[in-house]
Amino acid sequence: MFLNLEDRPPAFVPSEFRIRLATEAWERASYARLRRQVFCVEQGIFEGDDRDAMDAFALPIIAVAIVIGIPDVVGTVRIHEAEKRLWWGSRLTVHREFRRQAGLGAGLIRLAVGMAQARGCDRFLAHVQAQNLPLFERLHWRALAPVTLHGRPHALMEADLAHYPPCPAGELAPLRLSPAVAA
Repeated sequence: MFLNLEDRPPAFVPSEFRIRLATEAWERASYARLRRQVFCVEQGIFEGDDRDAMDAFALPIIAVAIVIGIPDVVGTVRIHEAEKRLWWGSRLTVHREFRRQAGLGAGLIRLAVGMAQARGCDRFLAHVQAQNLPLFERLHWRALAPVTLHGRPHALMEADLAHYPPCPAGELAPLRLSPAVAA
């Protein structure tokens, strides 16, 4: 008898996602690995590694998928205070298989700005890749100027802080997929 591939069980899907500050060693290692995968391998922006001096002091934020009780980092962003009350976000990534699922990019952005707000942020900026401008605009960001970084079009953007409540806990409520989406 031949195996009918249409009858195979569906792949495991995450029961929930958690977006939080990365604190454990495995979380930080997975955070770095995903950034390398997206920025070096997938997009080819950096050669070998995307780490820079900012990684020494930036706060790493992760999106974690929970699949049959096992966590896996599927999204990242980092934030840092460049000068008093001026914060920046950078290196926003979502694993290719999880893009457009459960609002992970939006959740990472919300937590990034909310954490900065809780730390006294008056202004939050980011250099955003051109393909991500619509997402940021939907999340109440405005473009200040076009820029080219690493040979690619970006925009210098600013968050409207009125739409981002402070998040001192460093974690959002779990994001759950509805049964129809998970099936």
